[in-house]
Amino acid sequence: MQNIKSVEFLINKNTKLIWVETPTNPMMNIIDIEKLSNLTKNNSILLAVDNTFATPFLQQPLNLGADIVMHSATKYLAGHSDLVLGALVTSNKDIADQLYFIQNASGAICGPMDSFLTLRGIKTLHVRMARHCENAKKIALFLESHQKIEKVFWPGFKNHPNHKIAKSQMNDFGAMISFTTKGNDYKDAMRIIENLKIFTLAESLGGVESLAGHPASMTHASIPKKERELSGVVDSLIRLSIGIEDVEDLIEDLSQAIG
Repeated sequence: MQNIKSVEFLINKNTKLIWVETPTNPMMNIIDIEKLSNLTKNNSILLAVDNTFATPFLQQPLNLGADIVMHSATKYLAGHSDLVLGALVTSNKDIADQLYFIQNASGAICGPMDSFLTLRGIKTLHVRMARHCENAKKIALFLESHQKIEKVFWPGFKNHPNHKIAKSQMNDFGAMISFTTKGNDYKDAMRIIENLKIFTLAESLGGVESLAGHPASMTHASIPKKERELSGVVDSLIRLSIGIEDVEDLIEDLSQAIG
């Protein structure tokens, strides 16, 4: 997806929609939304962007040419890991009317309590995201300098292959970080996760608490190993969702877990 021409090559007469996620899970690749939007518009194709990791505070895909923006509101928008909810956003009335029709026909509406909790969470989105990003930067730098860590995936690093794109279309670099240990040892990754005391082992993300996950055995376990590893999801990859706790406590927890 980083090469727009490779996407163009895949378009055919049946292509109606291109759906992207940026930053991507769990490798933190960044998609150039504006360039992709130009491509989709030239081919009369809709562009949908999963903006869950970035949130509207960090990235506004509609302003970059996207037709539809999706959020797992369960994550940062609600912010407290206590509901399940999704959202589709568009500024196009025709698309909105079609979505309303589907919603009315299928009954895909959220409950009043989930709506209330999400709206309440959005009120603090800006202050939470600022703290998430502040903590993530310090933790990314800590992991990058650790002798037992092989590689850290975070778009805020200047050597990240998509750093310039991230800097141009995001207000900050987000609070999701993935890293691999030297030796790519599955047991080593398990040891680190099991030793964490503040970070909670969970597949979710975006809450006020810090979470750690092992994509190879959790979110991406159903993908064949060879296929997983081609995209970077190796056995030692650990994904972190950085919360808003005291960052020194989080660094100390990671330090004692890594050893």
